[in-house]
Amino acid sequence: MRTAFICLLGFSAGGLVVSADSAEPTAHVRNGTYVGVRNTEYEQDFFLGMPYAQQPVGNLRFTVPKSLNESWDGERQAKAYSDICVGYGTDSIWYPQSEACLTLNVIRASTVNESSRLPVGVWIHGGGFTEGSSADQRYNMSAIVANAHKIGKPFIAVSLNYRLSTWGFISSSQVSGTGNTNLGLRDQRLALHWIKENIAAFGGDPTKITIWGESAGAMSVGYHLAAYGGRDDGLFRAAIMESGGTIAASPNNYTGYQPLYDDLVAKVNCSNVVDSLQCLREVPFKELNRVLNGTDGLSNYAFSPVIDGDLIQTWGSLQLDRQEFVQVPIIAGTNTDEGTAFGPTGINTTQEFYKYLTDGESGFQLPPNIAKRILELYPDDPSLGIPEFLGSRRALSKGYQWRRTSAYAGDATMHANRRRQCEAWTATNTTAYCYRFNVRSADVPVLSGATHFEEVAFVFNNIAGLGYHYGLPFAGVPESYVQLSQLMTSMWASFIHDLDPNSGIGNDSAVRWQAYGQGRPVDLVFNANTTSYMESDTWRKEGIDYLNSVATAYWR
Repeated sequence: MRTAFICLLGFSAGGLVVSADSAEPTAHVRNGTYVGVRNTEYEQDFFLGMPYAQQPVGNLRFTVPKSLNESWDGERQAKAYSDICVGYGTDSIWYPQSEACLTLNVIRASTVNESSRLPVGVWIHGGGFTEGSSADQRYNMSAIVANAHKIGKPFIAVSLNYRLSTWGFISSSQVSGTGNTNLGLRDQRLALHWIKENIAAFGGDPTKITIWGESAGAMSVGYHLAAYGGRDDGLFRAAIMESGGTIAASPNNYTGYQPLYDDLVAKVNCSNVVDSLQCLREVPFKELNRVLNGTDGLSNYAFSPVIDGDLIQTWGSLQLDRQEFVQVPIIAGTNTDEGTAFGPTGINTTQEFYKYLTDGESGFQLPPNIAKRILELYPDDPSLGIPEFLGSRRALSKGYQWRRTSAYAGDATMHANRRRQCEAWTATNTTAYCYRFNVRSADVPVLSGATHFEEVAFVFNNIAGLGYHYGLPFAGVPESYVQLSQLMTSMWASFIHDLDPNSGIGNDSAVRWQAYGQGRPVDLVFNANTTSYMESDTWRKEGIDYLNSVATAYWR
């Protein structure tokens, strides 16, 4: 299996081309020397599966990650992905999993050496904090790194694993009292420290690191921007957030998860002990995983990040209001039809929509006055909903008011948060490049529109659709889609390299990405069927502005 993973890194039809005669690349990190593998097709070096922490097994399970405490003579192999962190869902089922998963990977052009001092892009995968990994082939770095080199904006790419689901976000009074909160985010933070200390050994510049993620990965980036009250630890100089950010979905404190924790410890006979958390550490992996793993492949326990008064000190909206964040340049954006991924189905009447808003089914029990105002701002008018291309037609198979509720859900979960992020950056005179991705790929149903996650293949220039098991995003699409991918992957590389997404796209580009500004807030709308263009950030403004004004009602 390990060999198969390496072979897919090159993502050509014939697999990875590695010459036995090629000199094996080495990197001398603080702990010792790693030997990677050279890809002669892409002329790249891969250093895979390198630990950045002591593995969270035994007494280190459910514990804040510990720095590496060993060094070695000779050489260690870094030629294959490690097992991925235990996760639950379709993003994780394709790869071997274990608790011993806190590793990262480095991809660079083979011409790079220790003296190159290239900028660094650190990818943090998404998956709702419950699934996903750096081994996911959809996040293959070879194409974006190769293109970056081609356009003269080379960077070194890093991807990492972090603990997920209960393993990474278990929460209770016992967990909070011992300081072992938000373990997955702390894993990421320790990985960033390792990268800062060691990336020069691979030819990277530790002063030019950009953190970058999508969905839960973008939320993670947002958490790091606001971590410890916005304390700047010098771990990064820029950030990219695709469909997620500092204002994240319903961060609660540990009290909201205490019933889940109590149920879990009861199921594994850890209730009647002095230290239930220590008892959980001693439960055999197979037994604990059996309890956590639901019959549908999803986790039975929906733990996620919490406000702990430490790493996450309060709601993101409050920190943005107080300007308690690291003020570095950002890219921040969302996809037009986010709500088709997050909104409800089967709602046919205004009364049913009101009930959805107020009875907790949406995840919140909104006060009646807020719910009624939402009904006014998101009227039963299909032409105002999503996907836009449906015009005035309804999607009856998903509920008579599906387009209405999807418009609201997209704004409430993604668009409002993104707009507030860009506004907060502008208020501190910090550069923000903001976007709306407006393309439906071939791998999703027509009714999904430009839904969540669809920009990822374009950014990674994954024209071959590597890792897409349920449909290929570029299958049968016009050449304009490939051209859009070329534009986006070049803009991302240019931003990582120069903090300017326009620097590597050429003077003949049909569009220049303007920064968000006070008095002229603008987004770049990425389109494939028509030319991409700049627009005033007034899209569904009245509804989004209202949602941002009542952000604390959503516990964020």
